[in-house]
Amino acid sequence: MLRLTDVTYLVRDHDEAIAFFVDALGFALREDETNAAGRRRVVVGPADGGAGLVLALGGEDDVVGRQAGGKVAFFLETDDFAAQHARMLAAGVRFREEPRYEVYGTVAVFEDLYGMPWDLIEPPQGA
Repeated sequence: MLRLTDVTYLVRDHDEAIAFFVDALGFALREDETNAAGRRRVVVGPADGGAGLVLALGGEDDVVGRQAGGKVAFFLETDDFAAQHARMLAAGVRFREEPRYEVYGTVAVFEDLYGMPWDLIEPPQGA
């Protein structure tokens, strides 16, 4: 069996990224450790499990927020689109569109703190 556990996510600053993912998206801070060499490892992800994001300093500013070349790279699935959408709006998350209904579910594209697009999606009932 194979599982994808974590993926690297480039950020400008660990603390601003933690604030976005934890406060605005509702993720859990799974790990925040600094080793003896001073390297900080930060992992955030959905509180109920699944793959996490290893928040890594991007180095060159021009790559942060462009990890997928302007395409949606991450699909955040919820079982209550309306509640999650409202919570994210209240936290200041910018949505590029109004929610729309597709064959694969209710979806809306939003931006992370660097302007990279994500999908918020609720699959259809019974899917």
